[in-house]
Amino acid sequence: MTASPLTALGRGTIQSVLEVPLLPSQSLPGRLQQVSAEVSVARFYANIYLLKTPAGRLIFDSGTPVHRVAFAELLRAFRPDALVLSHSHLDHSGNAYHAARQGYPVFAHPLERDFLLGRRRNPPHPVEQPWIGETLTRINPKLRDDQLTDLAPGEEIAGWEVVPLPGHTEGQIGLRRGDVVLIADALLASSAGAHLPRPEYNWDQGAAVQTLAHLAQMDAAAFLPGHGGLLLPEQVRQRAAREGVA
Repeated sequence: MTASPLTALGRGTIQSVLEVPLLPSQSLPGRLQQVSAEVSVARFYANIYLLKTPAGRLIFDSGTPVHRVAFAELLRAFRPDALVLSHSHLDHSGNAYHAARQGYPVFAHPLERDFLLGRRRNPPHPVEQPWIGETLTRINPKLRDDQLTDLAPGEEIAGWEVVPLPGHTEGQIGLRRGDVVLIADALLASSAGAHLPRPEYNWDQGAAVQTLAHLAQMDAAAFLPGHGGLLLPEQVRQRAAREGVA
């Protein structure tokens, strides 16, 4: 495995990352937070991760359509080699079309392709007001087939290993480098710890629980979710225990 980007910090320091001050930004004030030398996060409704290794630069997820201007600014400032989408839900893929129009390669799991191209639709969210998700999904621009490249678990991209995270969607993926794992919506983070998405938001609740079990067994120091802050291994194991898969 590739050496950990957090090794120099030490495991004790990782816990304090949650308290790292937000980095100043000329036009994204309060949004950017540096997690390590190789990972920064732009915090919107869904997190957008900026990944920089000697092998290249990636943006992981593109955020919701309402944050298109901010995402466009991130593209201009960071100039990634590619955009990787964890899954096809609109809060994570909503600005992928903009990256593609600017000439950036876009990668996702092949099982997410039909949703990202508009051939199929995910269940509308939020459950209580499905018309919101239905409307946004219908009007948001889609990727073209030639703008999307398949990325499968086990492959490597810019120094990051692609890991399978099925459950929230069938083809959800994360990225791992050393002891840092980007876990998308396999788990959500809050002040109370790690949580699974509500069952009605998951494609397959049983698969989501099995993915949680797999994460709890990983030798990792930090889990970076699609919503909320950094999760520590103990928090992931505690959630696995509550779900009966520790």
